[in-house]
Amino acid sequence: MPTMSDMKRSWLFLLLWLPCSASAAPPATGMVVAAQPQAVAAGVQMLKAGGNAFDAAAATALALGVVEPASSGIGGGGFFLLYIAKQHRFLMIDGRETAPIRAGHGEIYATHSSIDGPVAAGVPGLPAAIDLLVRKYGSRSLRDIAAPAIRLAKQGFRVTPRLAAMIRWRRAAFNDAARRLFDKREGEWIRQPQLAETLQRFARHGARDFYTGETAGRLIGDLRHDGGLIQAEDLRAYRAVERRPIAFDWQGFHIVSAPLPSSGGLTLAHMFGQLSHDQLGKMSDLERAHLLIEVMKRAWRDRNTWLGDPAFVEIPADYLNPARLRRLRQSIRREQATPAAALKGFAEPSGNGMDTTHFSILDKDGNMVSATLSINYPFGSGYVSPATGIVLNDEMDDFATHPGKPNVYGLVQGKANAVAPGKRMLSSMTPTFVIGPHRTFIVGTPGGSRIISMVMLAALGFMLDQTPPDQWVNAPRFHHQYLPDVVQYEPGAFDRRMQTALKRRGHALKPLHRRYGNMQAILYDRASGKVTGISDARGEGVAGQWPR
Repeated sequence: MPTMSDMKRSWLFLLLWLPCSASAAPPATGMVVAAQPQAVAAGVQMLKAGGNAFDAAAATALALGVVEPASSGIGGGGFFLLYIAKQHRFLMIDGRETAPIRAGHGEIYATHSSIDGPVAAGVPGLPAAIDLLVRKYGSRSLRDIAAPAIRLAKQGFRVTPRLAAMIRWRRAAFNDAARRLFDKREGEWIRQPQLAETLQRFARHGARDFYTGETAGRLIGDLRHDGGLIQAEDLRAYRAVERRPIAFDWQGFHIVSAPLPSSGGLTLAHMFGQLSHDQLGKMSDLERAHLLIEVMKRAWRDRNTWLGDPAFVEIPADYLNPARLRRLRQSIRREQATPAAALKGFAEPSGNGMDTTHFSILDKDGNMVSATLSINYPFGSGYVSPATGIVLNDEMDDFATHPGKPNVYGLVQGKANAVAPGKRMLSSMTPTFVIGPHRTFIVGTPGGSRIISMVMLAALGFMLDQTPPDQWVNAPRFHHQYLPDVVQYEPGAFDRRMQTALKRRGHALKPLHRRYGNMQAILYDRASGKVTGISDARGEGVAGQWPR
């Protein structure tokens, strides 16, 4: 388990475990797994035209922003985790939003919402991330890549049951432009002509149009009229960033995941570090659930206290120190839950989005993409820029706008994630590769603050290999995030016997009445070349492949 200072050495060691080594069989097919069939078709179209996984990722991302307007889009941001086969290299493209200059240090949110309306929007990062992805790693033109999304925006699509539910949930937050576009019932058509024009400009000029060109001017004009905080200088200053992923090993497996400003990779490393010597496969269901809950509790305590934009905060040098994680593990009592309040000795007390989207891609050359994109809450801020058709995010709520008080996901965070101009808000998005001796698992999911625990449970399913692959994605889930001090769990996660036993150990249980997450994953058997796409049964996604 590497410390922060060991990351470079861990990165180099990981190259010995490449998913496409000389002895591995190449993938039998390229694969795209995403939350909507139209977006999968856009990605597959790129593979069919001779594009690579990165072309397919850009096309899928743009199409999702059209047909899943409650979940992502060019008014938001996200993270693209890449494996570049020819270079034998892993990297992450960080397209996370930033705080506008006028947001100051968050005082404005004492009188304005960080959830609804244009004041809630951070500076979008997805256009810059897609532009960087295509220019540096793609093989097709941006015009080709954007064509499916432009067609979908012009011709429209029918409202699905999932989208209809999101519309009902968030319609009260819609401005007039959003209401005209999206206040529809299931089966009705949504067409977005202004967004189609915006995407056409993006196809011709790339991110330059969005940040300094005609689209920038239109967007800033709308925000100036409607009271948003983002200004032209915020757009001009935005840059997507390439970052080195978090990489660590656990019991013969290697995990590559998102670095800060995503908390996903560090929190996974924290939890698996606590579990470095535990034989989870030999435990009873009750023993394993109790242990995982306690491990989550300790990891989220540290996450909420210490993590933030690495350009603004310094992470403690011993954050992933094996000795420190071992002490945390030793503090777990075998048959008794530790109250959250009792963990103050391990970190100073402190004074994500729910309808995000994820897709996974593998091409015939072994290039891989795990991408999680978001506008945070369903339909983001609920604000559509009338002149551009862009749905703006409400990612400012992912900051600790009121340190010590819960955000919309119940996360209680400290000053490390406080608002500052130009700062990237902490995220829970966790695009991940799990690499075993013979197989690779590409995985990620939406789900707000529960994303990291979902990825952990799916990764354990893969690594312990005690259930069929579809169960790694579809099995009922549970989650603990330190505060509130409760175990959230889906229907079916714990039977009555387990519920009684966990309560007896001191766990406060909070049953959820609906399922959460929408995981999209790929299993690549490097020994045989077989590729399996797995789309979460909770959603409306599919897996598409080329050649078929």
